[in-house]
Amino acid sequence: MKVAADNAVRLEIFVEAPPQTVFAFFTDPEKMRRWMGTAHTLEPRPGGTWHVEVRPGNVARGQFKEVVPYRRIVFSWGWEKGGISGIPPGSTTVEISLEPEGSGTRVRLVHSGLPNSAIGDHTKGWTHFLGRLSIAGAGGDPGPDRPGEAT
Repeated sequence: MKVAADNAVRLEIFVEAPPQTVFAFFTDPEKMRRWMGTAHTLEPRPGGTWHVEVRPGNVARGQFKEVVPYRRIVFSWGWEKGGISGIPPGSTTVEISLEPEGSGTRVRLVHSGLPNSAIGDHTKGWTHFLGRLSIAGAGGDPGPDRPGEAT
């Protein structure tokens, strides 16, 4: 886990699956549901909707800004409902890069534009969900998401 001086959360994980497989876990609502969220509207094209009920009552919303199949996804992020106050929908940016590495994929996440007060909670949340992605992306079952595990 790394927190940068530029108000960003920077995390990376390895997923034992090719980039094509991992990419779908960020763009296909059914696949995303396996590791993050309960309800999804995903339109993976620049200007398309990114809307996820991360937990019941906590809804994040933004727009896809960049979608490069199997390599890069960028979307805006903010809380429409619940979540952390002071981060309105679309006010921060999440960048995902996917790099082939051996038999799998190195996933790098940068969530920038966060207020200092929100970096810890977002680091905890993304760490939790990326851990679930590493299991689901490799074909495993991360089990039910437990609300007490992350904010």
